Amino acid sequence: MNVQNVDLNGRPTVISLFAGCGGSSLGYKMAGYKELLAIEWDDNAIETFKLNFDSPIEKWDIRELVGQKVLDYCNIKKGELDLLDGSPPCQGFSTAGKRKVSDIRNDLVNHNIRLIDEIQPKVFVIENVSGMVKGKMKGLFIEYMKKMKSMNYVVKCKLLNAMYYQVPQSRQRLIFMGVRKDLDKDPSYPIPSKKIITVKEALKNIQNNILPPLLSNFVKNYVPKMKMGQNLNDVGYKGGFQTKRINSRYPSPTLTKIIGGIGFGHHIHPYEDRVLSISELKRLHTFPDNFKFIGKYQIKSARIGNSVPPLMMKAIALRIKKDILMVEKW
Repeated sequence: MNVQNVDLNGRPTVISLFAGCGGSSLGYKMAGYKELLAIEWDDNAIETFKLNFDSPIEKWDIRELVGQKVLDYCNIKKGELDLLDGSPPCQGFSTAGKRKVSDIRNDLVNHNIRLIDEIQPKVFVIENVSGMVKGKMKGLFIEYMKKMKSMNYVVKCKLLNAMYYQVPQSRQRLIFMGVRKDLDKDPSYPIPSKKIITVKEALKNIQNNILPPLLSNFVKNYVPKMKMGQNLNDVGYKGGFQTKRINSRYPSPTLTKIIGGIGFGHHIHPYEDRVLSISELKRLHTFPDNFKFIGKYQIKSARIGNSVPPLMMKAIALRIKKDILMVEKW
């Protein structure tokens, strides 16, 4: 199937690499962009995307994909695309993981950069975790920046926290942004908001139609002892630093992909002795209540934790549209 790049209403166009379930795609849609194509490899993410979007998504391997195939599919020429977005897998860089420089997932950033060069969008955005600039990973970060700057782009990288962009979650992310030199513009980032949304505000009037599974046996005796802000380690479970009872008076800690039993590594509800429901996770990540996820609890929660908060990407997309693409409408 081919799609037409022409939009009679003058919306800026975007293509998403590593689209996941559509967190970034939803942000661009909210900002008035037309998504020509989303590319993803995970079957559950693709099916979730299809449940929520009309724009096309294809299961393509980024490592083997060439830019001309993308251009032909979207019926556009090299240089015509407004924005190319990418969120390469972050697990190799995350401070919560093993952080191996040789992790094969780290090389996907290089393929993202290669496709930028082959497609030559007016603007590109790459999102990843803050761990990319920490410790032994910093060498890779410098290498990526050199490659981006060697192309036909003015490139900047900035650390943004989602909680300053209407997301009730403290979530730091690196945002690489490149602007093609012929546009004669510099990368432009959204202005942080002074209004911080708390967990209590975010979960107001929520309808929990489906509660999460029961806590696993190895943590269920410890969770009731936790006060807001405490983690499992605080109440005697050694090594339980990542399992915290969230404080309703502040934004939530970062939502992440959780592997393991229910309750270990998850965020615990402020007042109830359980992990957060999918409805609550959607609120804290700024997915609409009617956004559909498929699969068991662990799959759904991981899908949310792996995605970009839509309202964060909306803020980035609006700034690019106004300051760089100079599109006032929408």
